Amino acid sequence: MKLPARWILALATMTTATVAVATFTLIAAWPALAAETAAVPPDPDVVRWGFASAALAAGLAALGAGYAVAQVGTAALGALAEKPDLFGRVLVMVGLAEGIAIYGLIVSILILNRLG
Repeated sequence: MKLPARWILALATMTTATVAVATFTLIAAWPALAAETAAVPPDPDVVRWGFASAALAAGLAALGAGYAVAQVGTAALGALAEKPDLFGRVLVMVGLAEGIAIYGLIVSILILNRLG
């Protein structure tokens, strides 16, 4: 299936915008991340947003992994119905799709560790 040029342009634009926003966020947050942390109690708003971002990272990664496994699993069952000897390759593809949820869990753990 070939994607139309406008979809490719839209995907490229969204990717570029995401990279630009992430880069700006990291550059803007650098002075705050580089500052030494004293024994100051954390701000409740920071902790609240930290918990929300950790939950969002894990939740969206789980949703993305569920969608990916659904799509790959459907195609995998169709392929296995025709050629059962593809089981090993199909299992790897489903495992790669499931890895998205693990990455989201790791990101949420890193966010929670940063909260202290």
